[in-house]
Amino acid sequence: MDGSGGPSMGEFNEKKATCGTVCLKYLLFTYNCCFWLAGLAVMAVGIWTLALKSDYISLLASSTYLATAYILVVAGVVVMVTGVLGCCATFKERRNLLRLYFILLLIIFLLEIIAGILAYVYYQQLNTELKENLKDTMIKRYHQSGHDGVTSAVDKLQQEFHCCGSNNSQDWRDSEWIRSGEADNRVVPDSCCKTVVLGCGRRDHASNIYKVEGGCISKLETFIQEHLRVIGAVGIGIACVQVFGMIFTCCLYRSLKLEHY
Repeated sequence: MDGSGGPSMGEFNEKKATCGTVCLKYLLFTYNCCFWLAGLAVMAVGIWTLALKSDYISLLASSTYLATAYILVVAGVVVMVTGVLGCCATFKERRNLLRLYFILLLIIFLLEIIAGILAYVYYQQLNTELKENLKDTMIKRYHQSGHDGVTSAVDKLQQEFHCCGSNNSQDWRDSEWIRSGEADNRVVPDSCCKTVVLGCGRRDHASNIYKVEGGCISKLETFIQEHLRVIGAVGIGIACVQVFGMIFTCCLYRSLKLEHY
């Protein structure tokens, strides 16, 4: 109190600092709640990719597509744990917890940037990879011992996308399975047929099998590129949101430090 009975400048500044800290605490708490939900979304996208969109991974030469999904799952789990830690650090006003929280935010930020970059790079390389490897994979591994995953993936690819062969149905002429006695006079797999019945692959007429311009390569490329866009957008989008979290954390840390002294 000064001589006039009003609050001193020191008391005013202290109340102002305390008010600022309280505002930052609630702002960071609200952010952490949203951040936890974002972590759940990131993990869900990663699991969705692994569980429902991974049927064709055995047809891809590189493991980049799979790696981006695993990175998102890991990042999502860490985000959810970090969100809880952030709430504890905020309300307990523990600067050591805030430091740990900031470090975890930075790690997650880097993980999601990496996932986004991998998705973008693979998006650019996908066309070349499929052109160089898909036909060889299909004709050399289809119905071959130890490659049940490829066989299943090829059959699903041809049925789901209504296509036949990597570039066209003529690709199957070079198939090791078609050339062997196991094919039972088929010229294409039964999964090329518009109506699948046992042995329908013996006729490759357009009325019987799918003859699509661009073959399965164009269909698979479009499918994977669409999903890579989702992975990239989620990774980069959440990473950008985390920048605000790191800024709020730094502000609260500084505010607590000033109050401490």
